[in-house]
Amino acid sequence: MGKDTFHLGGQEWPKVTWWKMKGMRFVYLTLWAAMITSATNGYDGSLMNGLEAMDSWNKSYNNPHGSTLGLLAASMAIGSMLSIPIVPYVADIMGRRAGVVIGCVIMLCGVAMVSIGYHIALFVVGRIILGFGLGISQECSPLLVTELVHPQHRAVYSSIYNSLWYVGSLIGACVALGTNHIQGSSWGWRVPCLLQGIPSICQLVFIWTVPESPRWLISKGKFEQAKKILAYVHAQGDENDALVNVEFDEIQQTIALEKEIEGNNWSELWSTAGNRHRSIILISIGFFSQWSGNGIVSYFLPSVLKLIGITNSNTVLTINLVLSAVNVVSATGICFWVDYFGRRKLFLTSSISMLLCFVSTTIALARFADGPANNDTAAHAVIAFIFLYYIAYNIGFSGMLVSYSSEILPYRLRAKGLTLMFFCVDLSLWFNQYVNPIALENIQWKYYIVYCVFLVFEIFVVWKYYIETKETPLEEIVKYFDGDSAILGGAAASEKITELTSRDGRPVEVDGEKAITTQIEVRA
Repeated sequence: MGKDTFHLGGQEWPKVTWWKMKGMRFVYLTLWAAMITSATNGYDGSLMNGLEAMDSWNKSYNNPHGSTLGLLAASMAIGSMLSIPIVPYVADIMGRRAGVVIGCVIMLCGVAMVSIGYHIALFVVGRIILGFGLGISQECSPLLVTELVHPQHRAVYSSIYNSLWYVGSLIGACVALGTNHIQGSSWGWRVPCLLQGIPSICQLVFIWTVPESPRWLISKGKFEQAKKILAYVHAQGDENDALVNVEFDEIQQTIALEKEIEGNNWSELWSTAGNRHRSIILISIGFFSQWSGNGIVSYFLPSVLKLIGITNSNTVLTINLVLSAVNVVSATGICFWVDYFGRRKLFLTSSISMLLCFVSTTIALARFADGPANNDTAAHAVIAFIFLYYIAYNIGFSGMLVSYSSEILPYRLRAKGLTLMFFCVDLSLWFNQYVNPIALENIQWKYYIVYCVFLVFEIFVVWKYYIETKETPLEEIVKYFDGDSAILGGAAASEKITELTSRDGRPVEVDGEKAITTQIEVRA
């Protein structure tokens, strides 16, 4: 494949320059209205670090620590888990954009309760409601991005989506550092909480400038509207464009074949060898995204820095701010290299590098605990390896958490598969946010050893199960998991139909196209 071409439908197509194409330019410049859901989530992580370091917040809630602090942090993950039963149905029945809107409205209710928060119970309930709304939005948003962008740009945009977590984190760190100077008033912590609602307000206004997912429209039989959107975004409105017609036919036929041959139940996630492989990846990547050790610093940086004698609130908030800035650069920067290096290589590099950094951090913490003679050097080493660790984490698990999970799933299972992945994320978050402060308080630096061991297991799973999907169109990735039984429209569908109907002799009609009869067994 040449540098100036990409592959789709068994053909090579010339690459496009997005800013030279009117429709694509407009959509890509407004796509932020869907992508900032991730920034909202990142803001919350930085917000909790900031609140922990603020004297005004600690005074308002009687210096929470241990299990109480864990409950405050974990309550958002609890809310997100509670949304899981309805999320895929909102996305599949009401649409991707409607799901974002519903989630934003619920999040605004949660923000109001958290900001009022005169009692710790109100703060917890508000964060649960906030997490419930985020659970809906954070699934519908990446689906919209993945299913709308040009095939050439899928890896970059879908990876950038989750990397914007750090943009929200950076903004949250800046706000917390600034409002920490508001002395003698609870507004020092209430202002950052109130500002958490701004992204949701912006999304409610601007999400309507982003077209609906063509794949969702096709699944609902709205073919004319879907083709217009594909043409507008990918070919400057030309519905006769060859690429648009190949995309449209492949999407339409693949979805039709999926409906004809496969079900859409939760059991489909483990009903075939290919789907079991997908589920292993989805479950593991969900847990790895939070159990790689990042959960300690992301939500409990003050507790970690306390282990090396750093307790000044301004110093803690400054480190939090600089760390957020480094994360923004490293996480977004790697997104532009995903298709160059490939997913598998980046995941392996990330996991191995994280293990090396975590082992080094653990050694430095142990040396700091040995006595004053090692304090300065060990403390500086801990801070340095925290920064290096996050760069290593961002190589694989920042941007590709959502993008890789989305692309390995066929359309019919995409919403449910992402729900499974986010459930594992929320479950691991809940565990981390509740257990981490208790463990850090009781066994201190020794808790890092647990994650060192887990990272070894993580490397093995990534090496064993994570496959390469580089430069493969969204509909065609099924071939890597399902082999000869892959359900794929376009040219591949014609070949499969010819092969299978020659055995059975009874083709049926699906949306005007000859398809595979349900009596034919095509699973591996």
